[in-house]
Amino acid sequence: FWGKKKDTEEDQAIGGSKGGLSTKIDATCDALGNPTSFHLTPGQDHDLEGADALMEHLTQAKAVLADKAYDADERVRKKLLKSGCEAIIPSKKNRLNPVEYD
Repeated sequence: FWGKKKDTEEDQAIGGSKGGLSTKIDATCDALGNPTSFHLTPGQDHDLEGADALMEHLTQAKAVLADKAYDADERVRKKLLKSGCEAIIPSKKNRLNPVEYD
């Protein structure tokens, strides 16, 4: 790992961290739980990196259910609202004005 070129690491989506090598899998699924798309990122990347890549696949979704790691106004909530999609995402505990969700 440490001897490889940087572009090779990114192509493989393997990230080095204190805990070792890791990869995150961000995925979307339909209402029945069937996978519709996925994106790999290095383990040290923020979850929003995967969300950015998956947003283009949500063109027909009426609602998106995600965990609080995706609580971002500009990068997630506004993009979903523009496409007519409801964001069902809990607010992070450090948010000054928590967003209500069902």
